[in-house]
Amino acid sequence: MSLYYEDDFVRLYHGDCLTEHHEWLDADVLVADPPHGIDYQSGRERATLAASILNDKDTSVRDGLLGAWGDRSALIFGSWKIERPTETKALLIWDTKGALGMGDLSIPWKPSHQEIYVLGSGPWQGKRGTDVLTYAPIQATAKNGRLHPHQKPVPLMTALLAKTVGSVADPTAGSGSTLVAAKALGRKAIGVELEEHYCEKAARRLSQGVLDLGALA
Repeated sequence: MSLYYEDDFVRLYHGDCLTEHHEWLDADVLVADPPHGIDYQSGRERATLAASILNDKDTSVRDGLLGAWGDRSALIFGSWKIERPTETKALLIWDTKGALGMGDLSIPWKPSHQEIYVLGSGPWQGKRGTDVLTYAPIQATAKNGRLHPHQKPVPLMTALLAKTVGSVADPTAGSGSTLVAAKALGRKAIGVELEEHYCEKAARRLSQGVLDLGALA
């Protein structure tokens, strides 16, 4: 497995971030959405969008990358259904404006948020703000623009990266939202993605250059 995409800001590798590619460990801040360990299975009818997440049976990928990263700045997406990382210092809530699937239909509430864990010793930057971040998610189906089941909106990733310092690592890059946001901010970034078809999607987005962040959502 080798370098899949490169430009003046971003390098994207195709392969395993824990056993094959360790280049991401040279970055300054880790911003990633690893498999949560919830065995995600979508019941939604879909044409091309995957109904599951590879390696989502447990938290081994998340724990492995955090173990390799050590006590440095990190923002990690996760789920309340699974135990949070041991060294979590703060919890951010991504408010999805009421749009995040149907959830458990036996109760009168639907899910409308995700968790983001703040870890590491910093540094951080920017003005202090609320720990609730309100951004609309990507439309739920591939025909409406979603490229990955857990794809994050670029404006959300841009807001997160704005609080961090230095080059960015995303060792579970998926369709590349973190890398796109980093490039838009003029930040160096290193990504790794295990599945080649997501590398292809990420490379296509990155090769478009720096566009309007709303359009990239």
